[in-house]
Amino acid sequence: MFHKEGHKIIIVTFIAVVTGILLTDHFVAIPWLRLSLTIVLLLLLILILQFFRNPKRHTQIDESAVVSPVDGKVVVIEEVFEKEYFKDKRIQISVFMSPINVHVTRYPTSGEVIYSKYHPGKYLVAWHPKASEENERTTVVINNASMGDILYRQIAGAMAKRIVNYAQSGDQVIQGSDSGFIKFGSRVDVFLPLDTKIEVHLGQKVKGGESVIAKMNE
Repeated sequence: MFHKEGHKIIIVTFIAVVTGILLTDHFVAIPWLRLSLTIVLLLLLILILQFFRNPKRHTQIDESAVVSPVDGKVVVIEEVFEKEYFKDKRIQISVFMSPINVHVTRYPTSGEVIYSKYHPGKYLVAWHPKASEENERTTVVINNASMGDILYRQIAGAMAKRIVNYAQSGDQVIQGSDSGFIKFGSRVDVFLPLDTKIEVHLGQKVKGGESVIAKMNE
């Protein structure tokens, strides 16, 4: 199953690869070169297919928990001052996505979208300290009945040139459902209340829509 954001690219790539293989077979006489070019073209198609894959995820809906919005590795867990929306201190959890990760973004919690804003910006490497504030990004805030306002931010990286965000203010959203896509790598930051119980550690690999990254501290 492939994400709808990749359908056009997949079709164009498939046509280009098939055309390239036919032309190679017709015009390249040297066997080893013909084989090498064919393999390169097939690898290109495989890379595009794996990048836009959209595997089914089975989210256990939990109003008192926050799931990871994306696949990747936890690279930041720290208390920060969130400048855009809350303008106070929050716990930030950042998940970095490599080019081989699934790049679908999913809602970390259920509730009402009360803020959704796109910011044009730079394309610093995703792990750069200023990427969260200076790179191209989208900020979404969901009001959850149990945990209050949860903010997540899609951040473009050095390779990512387009962020897709489906969240619109007023939407009622379900935890784990599709909220967007980031094309060709980057990271997502989640900002949580200070009294939230963190359920992950630095370096941990997480799955979007399934891995619980935090819970309400009872």
